[in-house]
Amino acid sequence: MQDSIEHYMQTVGQQARQASRMLASASTQSKNAALSAIYTALQNDQAAILAANQIDMTKAHNNNLDSALLDRLELTPARFDGMLQGLKDVIGLKDPIGEITDLAYRPSGIQLGKMRVPLGVVGMIYESRPNVTLEAASLALKSSNAIILRGGSEALESNQAIAKAVQHGLKAAGLPEHAVQVINTTDRAAVGQLITMNEYVDVIVPRGGKGLIERITNDARIPVIKHLDGNCHVFVEAQADLQKALPIALNAKTHRYGVCNAMETLLVDAKVADVFLPSVAELYTQKQVELRGCAETRRILGDSIVAATEEDWYEEYLGPILAVKVVSGVDEAIDHINKYGSHHTDSIITENFSTARQFLARVDSSSVMINASTRFADGFEYGLGAEIGISTDKIHARGPVGLEGLTSQKWVVFGDGQIRQ
Repeated sequence: MQDSIEHYMQTVGQQARQASRMLASASTQSKNAALSAIYTALQNDQAAILAANQIDMTKAHNNNLDSALLDRLELTPARFDGMLQGLKDVIGLKDPIGEITDLAYRPSGIQLGKMRVPLGVVGMIYESRPNVTLEAASLALKSSNAIILRGGSEALESNQAIAKAVQHGLKAAGLPEHAVQVINTTDRAAVGQLITMNEYVDVIVPRGGKGLIERITNDARIPVIKHLDGNCHVFVEAQADLQKALPIALNAKTHRYGVCNAMETLLVDAKVADVFLPSVAELYTQKQVELRGCAETRRILGDSIVAATEEDWYEEYLGPILAVKVVSGVDEAIDHINKYGSHHTDSIITENFSTARQFLARVDSSSVMINASTRFADGFEYGLGAEIGISTDKIHARGPVGLEGLTSQKWVVFGDGQIRQ
């Protein structure tokens, strides 16, 4: 069985590499034609795709998947419409491939610049979210990358149904059908093969739980674009407009629980804690959110609030639980975020411009916000059309990874007979 998986994955890798070389010179027109054909195929296949998702949902319930994974797995009609809108947005985005920037003449007479080029072959490993299948495929195609998609076993039916529409679009536009390949086995050995095929795959993007991403990071022989978890913070500063802060703090936590950009820790300046905490706690009570607070939080809200432990400050709950801490000012808030946070997304609520700028400069996260919900840290909301993932690494791609994050640059030189003296 191991030999057959290895042979299958080697074939997938070879096909992806060949497709990537053809895509490197594909025109924007042909890529957009393929994406438009995929859009039409998805519309035509909507009922079948949603039915496939229901099969996955039924199996997931029977297997007692936790609520966060169930939420990520479900494809409602509204989420399907969101997938289509994201695809339409990708079609409308500027094609980055071939763009030449920073042109300058050197003393020798040569002209030097940088050209944007695709990474080549992307390997994507993800759990639950079938919408990721389309988002990743569309971004890879628009940026002239081939992509190998390995979704979780819990979303197998959904992913295969979406892949069928993608393959139809590629074929209709005359682009290589192996530009997008969805792995058809749930055998975990396929993942082990994918993350070590450095002769065929240029970058790995894992998207899922912390355990999955740690495994990929430790075992991969290929560069990885990743984030381990989403321990996001909102800091209500002493000069915050509390009427702004209340809906932001509520939205950041309760808009959706099982997502990486949901707030997991609320920090409140001691100068406004006595006023703000009772008001926001009432809103959380209405949403049945469990609060775990520091000693000062429990003094203000009462001993019925669960006492927070050291582990709570590190935790990504992905559910209706929130850690709350009262801090002495912006310095303590920033120190707390940089120590306990996951460098994903953090927000400050304040009307003080200087304090806001200080927060922007010193918080070491891929997205830092002023007076806005952390839920905006998303490729769609950032105008990227979609995202292939969110990177907390300090590499060329940081934060939501869209088209540009799937490209690199190479030096280009224009000469007219110059030789080096």
